[in-house]
Amino acid sequence: MYEHIPGRNGEFDGRTALVTGAGQGIGAAVAALLATLGARVAATDRTLDGVEALSAEWGRLQTKKQGNARSAGRLEPYVMDVTERPAVERTVARVERELGPVDVLVNVAGILRTGPATELSAQDWSDTFAVNTGGVFNVSQTVAPLMAERGNGSVVTVGSNAAGIPRTGMAAYAASKAAAVMFTKCLGLELARSGVRCNIVAPGSTDTAMQRALWTDSGAEQRVIDGDSTTYRTGIPLGRIAAREDIADAVAFLASDRARHITMQELYVDGGATLR
Repeated sequence: MYEHIPGRNGEFDGRTALVTGAGQGIGAAVAALLATLGARVAATDRTLDGVEALSAEWGRLQTKKQGNARSAGRLEPYVMDVTERPAVERTVARVERELGPVDVLVNVAGILRTGPATELSAQDWSDTFAVNTGGVFNVSQTVAPLMAERGNGSVVTVGSNAAGIPRTGMAAYAASKAAAVMFTKCLGLELARSGVRCNIVAPGSTDTAMQRALWTDSGAEQRVIDGDSTTYRTGIPLGRIAAREDIADAVAFLASDRARHITMQELYVDGGATLR
């Protein structure tokens, strides 16, 4: 959880942010950072447990802060299943009514179904696209027109470096993320003249529950760092797995006025793993 950030507290004062997939992992880190930087954050997930726990933890931390170190932001939990369009529309309307017009949208919600491309079930393929691509479509198509009417806004989609380089056993995930990336870029092109910016953060291996679910023994993390020629996978040149906060910092930059002339860009945050 974020503490006082010298020189940046207040960066999102007066703004409302909506973050999907905020119940854990990267989404939780993004929601906490934006709130610490002053935003009124709607932390959304398909169930309340994770976002309520996040809101409570963030609130406890804020009560311990003194003076100028204390954030003016808020972090409020909301239930929203990104695959259900009517639910998305209801939640967005509620957020705008309770927290204010959404200035920042961060699409993080995602699932991972692994397996050889020739053996994936139709259900795994469908489920993966429903969340990773359909979710980005549903939420962005609901929020972005509201931003365009107001003449400003920032959409950041958390993709994956797998969207730009083939990965064995990850065909559904990689394809769904690639689709979400191109949708976000096309949206950015169409809305540029309205003042809405749309960008992508593409993480590599990051220390989250999703990543750890792939590890079967104590040496798995080091093997990710070292790379594996049998799966045609390079290692991580910087020699470490990303922390959730590394990704959240990149998201906050692209969502902020510091990136006011950046749109339709894809920022890889993978320690150099894709050699880009």
